[in-house]
Amino acid sequence: MDLHEECGVFGVITPEPSDVAADCYYGLYALQHRGQESCGIVVNDDGVFVSKKDLGLVSEVFAGDALSYLPKGTMAVAHTRYGTTGANNRSNCQPIEVNHQKGHMAIAHNGNLANASALRSELELSGAIFHTTSDTETIAYIVTRERLCAPSIEEAVSRAMNKFEGAYSLILMSPQKLICVRDPHGFRPLCYGTLPDGGYVIASESCALHAAGATFVRNVMPGEILVFSKDGVILREEHCNRQEKRLCVFEYIYFARPDSVIDGVSVHESRVHAGEILAETHPADADIVIGVPDSGIDAALGFSRQSGIPYGIGLVKNKYIGRTFIAPKDRSTQVKIKLSAVESAVSGKRVVLVDDSIVRGTTSEQIVRLLREAGATEIHMRITAPPFRFPCYYGTDVDSKSGLIATEHTTEQIAAMIGADSLGYFPTERLPELSGGQGICSACFDGSYPTAVPSEGSKNRFERRLSVC
Repeated sequence: MDLHEECGVFGVITPEPSDVAADCYYGLYALQHRGQESCGIVVNDDGVFVSKKDLGLVSEVFAGDALSYLPKGTMAVAHTRYGTTGANNRSNCQPIEVNHQKGHMAIAHNGNLANASALRSELELSGAIFHTTSDTETIAYIVTRERLCAPSIEEAVSRAMNKFEGAYSLILMSPQKLICVRDPHGFRPLCYGTLPDGGYVIASESCALHAAGATFVRNVMPGEILVFSKDGVILREEHCNRQEKRLCVFEYIYFARPDSVIDGVSVHESRVHAGEILAETHPADADIVIGVPDSGIDAALGFSRQSGIPYGIGLVKNKYIGRTFIAPKDRSTQVKIKLSAVESAVSGKRVVLVDDSIVRGTTSEQIVRLLREAGATEIHMRITAPPFRFPCYYGTDVDSKSGLIATEHTTEQIAAMIGADSLGYFPTERLPELSGGQGICSACFDGSYPTAVPSEGSKNRFERRLSVC
């Protein structure tokens, strides 16, 4: 699997000063799968913002007594990042903090703006000086400019939303308020819950609420603005129902943790159902069904359930490779260190191998080779996503057709290239079943973008310009 998602966001507000940094720490741990490049926490200590952020995993950035240097407070916002726009350096670590004429602000953002290049150019022409190469700073600039004439920070956020196109699940902290926002299409997930002391927690996924000891309340609706303060919760709906809901279907296929519930749908059950559909549409004569850890496991269970072919553990993932692991240049060696075949389970057997996607094909080829070397006689690969043929502009790191194996090769050709005896992709027309019939974005499969998007040429020029900033 070569696909990565941008990040996870987390925020907490309590009625009295408490160890909100610890809440964020637990929440970020639960969201670590959404980003492993950097992370950070900003605590609001009676209007004074104190932050800790750096490159690395949560366990690395907050190792030892690092967390103790963050004070108690009534609010905090946190972020874990995988960069899809902007370089991986400390200046791009989030949350981003901004000082402006009407106060201090910290923002954590999940997603990508499709019109980030145009907005940034417009801001630069008017004199804005950027300190990062992330589109989150563009969001911060526009919100702060709107704040100069808006009566409140939430009104500034609402006005800024009129200028954004694309994916943005945001948590914004001001000295007195914690605000969460989900874009009108609802590309990326966002939910909130309650703490036993009457506080609130906002997170990208429900699994992070549970990690912080919060009780899930509901998902933030597309276009919704929720304002949390000492006076309670204010709901603003002026941007709701303006656009068709288009949650990224990869949240169910790959990005989210299986124990999360997104927009009322269990991620685990969605993946199991994907496996069942694959067994219906692409059956195989085989002796065992195995899944590629981690996101292929649930679907393998579904394939086994539907087909009657026994499920088994055929691949084991090394769970102790952190960000500091120095990956060998040889791709096959990387895969062998991260994955091992269980020879006793697959030797002499016809194997159904279930994975979430094939992006460039290199990883799939190495996994198939691992199983061949372990003695598998046949390998029938089944993928819980359709062929990836188009760029994504809403928060994954595939922003160009370049290198996408399905853009230039047929399914049969791809099967031969990766060394599989057969290959079956998830049928595009059945994708809505994974979200319980709710609106999804599947533009990376069918090219049907819900917003205007930059041409590949202009996108690439923008990325090249950012890379030298």
